[in-house]
Amino acid sequence: MTRAAAPKLTAYATLGGLGLLAALVTGRPELAALALPFLAVLAAALVLDADPELEAEVDVDRDRLLEGEELGVELRLTAARTAERAELLLALPATLTVIEGSNPTSVRVTPEGVTVRLRLRADRWGGYTIGHLHVRARDPFGLFVRTSELHAPTPIRVFPREEALRELLRPAETQLGSGDELSRRKGEGLEFADLRPFAFGDRVRRINWRASARRGELWVNEQHPERNADVVLFLDSFAEARRGGAGTLGPAVRAAAAIASRYVRRRDRVGLVSFGGVLRWLTPGMGATQLYRIVDALLDTEILLSYAWKSIDVVPPRTLPPQALVIAVTPLLDERSVNALLDLRARGFDVAVVEVSPLPYVEAGRGRLRELAYRLWKLRRDALRAEYLAAGVAVAEWREDEALAAALGEVTAFRRHAKLARV
Repeated sequence: MTRAAAPKLTAYATLGGLGLLAALVTGRPELAALALPFLAVLAAALVLDADPELEAEVDVDRDRLLEGEELGVELRLTAARTAERAELLLALPATLTVIEGSNPTSVRVTPEGVTVRLRLRADRWGGYTIGHLHVRARDPFGLFVRTSELHAPTPIRVFPREEALRELLRPAETQLGSGDELSRRKGEGLEFADLRPFAFGDRVRRINWRASARRGELWVNEQHPERNADVVLFLDSFAEARRGGAGTLGPAVRAAAAIASRYVRRRDRVGLVSFGGVLRWLTPGMGATQLYRIVDALLDTEILLSYAWKSIDVVPPRTLPPQALVIAVTPLLDERSVNALLDLRARGFDVAVVEVSPLPYVEAGRGRLRELAYRLWKLRRDALRAEYLAAGVAVAEWREDEALAAALGEVTAFRRHAKLARV
């Protein structure tokens, strides 16, 4: 620890020095007696002062939680020598709020140790590391101050809260694995599809006896098999619109996490492509482990400025399997991501776009020229949506204060009435 003099030390030294100086100037030894108490305290402080050698441990009651949930933190400090007064400050990000306990606080630290308990509330998703402590310890007389920084890094992950989604987008094509999605093709399954005449090799249990009795010959039922789908989330991290502490990236991550969670529960294979300044991807997979991988990757998503031109060719082919449903979550601000989605559609992928609207974070400004520029910018965005619709890509505008289910419902309505062409 680094030692420094406290203001009290300066006062004691000044008073003691003035007493001695007065005794020398006036020739009266009794004045020196007035300085003795101050000098005695200084001498005792110099003799007793020693580095307490503080050590810290940080313990949390859990390392994974949702937005809005609370987190218990225990700070345990021990000292080789007793520190009569130690002032502690736990460095916390702005999105972790102290709701119980004091930070900073002051405690007495003994060799047996002392525990400081705090309760925090996570206001925003993200990955954080807590455990950086600023410590200031004083000697018993308060004349010396020792400062240090203690590190006991403890990572925590705050997951975004899920949106309530009752329905999801149906893929144009399903895979061979078993799942909850009804295939458009006919085969062994539970959902009724059609009737056809009996053929050699059909099972007796598939015969529809009521229809056979009406028609005078054997007819059998056909079903839609239950299959799973390959879903790839395309998260645009090239650019975002921001105002103050809010922006389009936060809602985009929250929406992507909600969509991934719902598809994983339906036993679909889900992958992720974070297309931006730094390219990240996860090949499609199933199960809770895959969901944790996706959410962890989403928490690490940042907007990194890059002027390098990137096409969809930089994405590994295994990340985008054939007949996959690509759901893009994007503010449609960067030309590279806009062109990449059109390129995917041109290659025959089933693409849908959830547009995280940047309008709440953009002001028109004052003046005719600024208002005109704002209107032209909005017209350019309308033209871009029309271009996507002409290519058979559904685009739904979504704002954070609206239900995500409504945007997905708008995409579903378009896909229900639009004919998907294989290019």
